[in-house]
Amino acid sequence: MRAEVFAFILAVFALAGFLKGVIGLGLPTISMGLLALVMPPVEAAALLVLPSLLTNLWQMLRGPALGSSLKRLWPMMLAICAGTLAAGGLMTGAYAPYMVALLGLMLVLYALSGFTTLRFSVPKRHEPWFGPLIGGTTGIVAAATGVFTIPAVPYLQAIGLEKDELVQALGLSFTVSTLALTANVARAGAFNGSIAGATLAALAASVGGMWIGQVLRSRLQPPAFRRWFFAGLLLLGLYLIAGAFR
Repeated sequence: MRAEVFAFILAVFALAGFLKGVIGLGLPTISMGLLALVMPPVEAAALLVLPSLLTNLWQMLRGPALGSSLKRLWPMMLAICAGTLAAGGLMTGAYAPYMVALLGLMLVLYALSGFTTLRFSVPKRHEPWFGPLIGGTTGIVAAATGVFTIPAVPYLQAIGLEKDELVQALGLSFTVSTLALTANVARAGAFNGSIAGATLAALAASVGGMWIGQVLRSRLQPPAFRRWFFAGLLLLGLYLIAGAFR
């Protein structure tokens, strides 16, 4: 791996970790979006797995609502796994070049969802069929792009979870998505000794950035950071879409 690419990887994960520390989200999304500028999505996903898994496990296990979240959301989690594994060839198949454009589209949609104050509500009686539908769609999108926030995050925000329950449910969803994506990346042969050093460096950079972001959170203005974060995602998504069809 060239020195400039290695340095870029460190900078990306440090920035993504910092943003997660300040506003509580964005590590997988910003990492996949920026790494797509210099490498194929499947290689970016291979680097993302360890930092994403460890940070999301911590988020999932912290709090008292894991049992109730599993009981309520297991059909959605099962569908995430099924959708991810079923669409496992999208990152590396004949349509792989178009997955960068799809990644850009996901970033744009995620950014727009962050700008709007409009929130949807899903009645509990619809969860048995709507949850698996959302889960399967999230899995397919994750298999194609490495981003597992759309449509899972808006759905979890719409089913009436309390603040702490929502944070833990997001951690559960992201952990399951990361594990399923790991299986796809392994099947594609993207895990090898050549990325071991970069993976560990990415983990260290993301944890260090996250710690700095948490330390500075009380001194900064998270709402302002959120606006800049989503504005940056929007521009990055549009750039990836334009570049894919250029």
